[in-house]
This record gives sequence, C-alpha cells and structure tokens, in this order.
Amino acid sequence: MRLVAKFGGTSLGSGDRINRAADSIAAAVEAGHQLAVVASAMGSTTDDLLDEINFEASDADRAEIVSMGERTSVRMLKAALSARGVDAVFLEPGSEEWPIITNDLGEVDVEATKQRAADLAGELDGVVPVITGFLAQNDAGEITTLGRGGSDTTAVMLGNYMDADEVVIVTDVEGVMTGDPRVVEGARNVGRISVDELRNLSFRGAEVVAPSALSYKHEHLGVRVVHYQHGDLLTGGTQIEGEFENLIDMQEHELACLTVAGRAIRNSPGILADLSQALRAAEINVDAVASGMDSITFYVTESVAEKAEALLHEEVVGGTTLSSVTVEDGVAVIRVTGGELPNRPGIIQSILTPIADAGINLQDVITSATSVALFVDWEDREETLEIVQDHV
Repeated sequence: MRLVAKFGGTSLGSGDRINRAADSIAAAVEAGHQLAVVASAMGSTTDDLLDEINFEASDADRAEIVSMGERTSVRMLKAALSARGVDAVFLEPGSEEWPIITNDLGEVDVEATKQRAADLAGELDGVVPVITGFLAQNDAGEITTLGRGGSDTTAVMLGNYMDADEVVIVTDVEGVMTGDPRVVEGARNVGRISVDELRNLSFRGAEVVAPSALSYKHEHLGVRVVHYQHGDLLTGGTQIEGEFENLIDMQEHELACLTVAGRAIRNSPGILADLSQALRAAEINVDAVASGMDSITFYVTESVAEKAEALLHEEVVGGTTLSSVTVEDGVAVIRVTGGELPNRPGIIQSILTPIADAGINLQDVITSATSVALFVDWEDREETLEIVQDHV
C-alpha cells in the first residue's frame, strides 16, 4: 500500500512520542508499504509562537516565524527514523522537491501541486519523505500557510495527488467518538463515519479532522483516524467513508407546511418531542423542522398533510400549551449543500438577495453547518433554482 501518515502536534509532543511515531513508521516500511509522512509542530508550538508575536509583523514574517514548529518536527522525526535504519529525508518550503505551491492569493495552485506531488510519489521506493504540515510556498519562494488545521489539509491533499491508498491521521483521540469522553460517560469509538457526517460535526466543534482537509478526499481514498498510542498505522481507529459533493438540489414532490402555535412553547420542555412522536407513530416522515419563539413548523410530503394535520390537532386540543395548527400546501424546497459554505462569508446573502430582487417570497430558510434549504411557493421553484445556480 501507499500511505500518507500525518502526525499531529500531540503525537509528537515529546521525545518518547516521537520515538513511538518513528517505531510505527519503521514497522510499516518493514512490512513493505510506501510511506510519506506529514508532521505538525510539536505540542502547542505554533500557538505559542503566535502568542509571542505581539508586535507589527507582515504576513510573510509571521509565516516564517510560525513555520519553525513544523521545521523542528520534521528534523526530529527524520533523525529518529534514520536511527532505525529507515532512509528518510525531510522536506520543507525551499526544498527542491517541496510539493505544495500557492498563488499570490494564498490559494493552492492545483496543477503545480499535482505535478510536484506526482513527482514525489515516484520517489517513494525505499525513501520516506517527512514533510512539514500546514506550510506551503508561493511562486516567489516565500513561505505561506494553509490556515487552521493545515496539517490535516496537507496530508489529505497529498494523499489525493500522490495517488495514495489511505491517509492515516494520528492524533490524541481514538478516532471519532459517540460523544466527548470528557463530558459524557460511556463514549465509544465509531468504526465508520461518512464525510458528510464528520464535516457537520467538525463545523460544530468536533476536533477530529479539519473540514478543509476533507474537501480533498475522493471516493477511493481511504482516510482513517487513530490514536498515537495505538502504535499501528495499518489498523484501528475510525474509517472516514465517501466523498463530499457540492450539490444544488430541488425536491421533486410538493411539500406541505404545518405550523403549530402556542405562546407557552418556549417554556414547555418536550413539546417538540410530543409532536414529532405523534407523526412518527403514524409513520409520517418529516422533511424538515423550523422553530420560533411561539411556533413549530413541520414540512411533510403533501400527500400526507391532511393526516398529519389531524394528528397535530389532537395534540393541540389534548393539552393547554398549544393554541392552533394550520397547514399550507404547494411548497417547494431547494437545497444547497457544500462543505465550504461556512468558509464563504456572505454566502447566505448572495443567495437571498437575488431571490428577493426577483420578487420571490421565501417561506423559510433553514441552515445547517454545510447546507441551506430554501422553501418557496411551488410555482416559484424553477425560477428560484435558476437564481441559486447562477449565484452559488
């Protein structure tokens, strides 16, 4: 197999941990696998360096300063590998074989990086390159950076462009967990998770793999997260499956909008659960839910709207919390899905403004970490779809 193994700062946080990392790399090489290694700065070195820049500094100077963490890590790890008889070289910006190139805007030059990564992949037989994560180099030879989580991005990008079989992210967690083990009891490892699921978790605080890295994962590139104490790059951890697609999708069938109102909703725990359970018991699928201070709205397929309204009405008259339920037919939904949405400031406005300019009324806008759902009248669906396609 051809592997790209990324070692996070915690996994390289001491001499003992560097030895552990080197042992796992040497074992994989001994087993006949080709390896490229990406190394983060040891421990919290990058954050410490950033904290010390309490003076005016240019972007170029800041990049040079913070690069020192990764530059130290690759030298330490290369030395540890050499001590084990592994033929290793360290690569940093300025090296002749350095792979990751950015343009003047700091964006990855895809064609140049692909070519350099392919050239590097052709030299993996018997040699392990240890590559600084997080860093890049522009055409002028100046150091640039890939942003927060950049070492993950380095690893998955190189895994893609070097035609690797798998990228292994070595970090201080047991892969993806069912919950934060520092907060909940009984948290356990998730053996497999989709890119879509992980990206939503990542954009909402799960520090497993940087969301920017997952944009480089394709269907046939394996990405796995393992704990640095595991000691084996070839097994264990959480397997991340699939690839993330940017989509603009219009649902083919009409929806109905059912709104339940009640002034006490905000102070009544369990109301949403009670209403959802009534629909679930009748096997009515809910397409989307929106909540306000005094109302809860359910979107369901129009063909079951009458049945759903009757069930929700029973909940209204059966208690004192809710006031009324109403239904509106003929609703369309257009969804925009893309993992980079949170990294595009103003993206929501760029979608909504032209829709408003066209005189189209939006019934609802529901957003998640990586998607936007627009609810409009059924008759406005085609025009809305065209506007969204033109502006996303």
